[in-house]
Amino acid sequence: MVQISRFFTVLSVAAVGLALSVKRTVAVVEADIAKISTQVTTLDNAIEAYPLTGGSLLNALTIHTDATTLITTLKTATADVTANGALDEADGRTILTSVEAIEPTILDALTDIVIKKPAFAALPIGGLPALILQDLTNLKASTVAFAAALVANAPADLVTEATTVQGSITAAFDPAIAAYTA
Repeated sequence: MVQISRFFTVLSVAAVGLALSVKRTVAVVEADIAKISTQVTTLDNAIEAYPLTGGSLLNALTIHTDATTLITTLKTATADVTANGALDEADGRTILTSVEAIEPTILDALTDIVIKKPAFAALPIGGLPALILQDLTNLKASTVAFAAALVANAPADLVTEATTVQGSITAAFDPAIAAYTA
């Protein structure tokens, strides 16, 4: 009985290893980016809708939930880009264009979260600005990892453009994180 149990354990470990090593397709990466785009828009809309005064804890926690959902999706997308490997020219251009389309929404969300800091700090429950700082820090780390995976797998002639987009988005996190650190 013990040998059968060990056999199934070895078989399960082998199956997990095989599943983790399966190459992802560009279609999966494109679907991930579409999901990221939707989630960034949802997060941006929640931040924009949060009032400068009189906001609710529930709406603030919705922003937190939206951020953590996006972090999870970014991590999945990073794994998928890495598993896909090098992109050809057409796929690289399509993916870069999709990421560039999200950039203004990311920048808007980061600008708005700074503007709304006094509203979050005014809530009767302490610690919300610290939670937002944690979300911003985790979002930046996940975004940096995703962008780095895209740059690492971009065709050679798109690396400079991809690196520029990566730098722009990454730099936009710094003032937002600084605002919540102060």
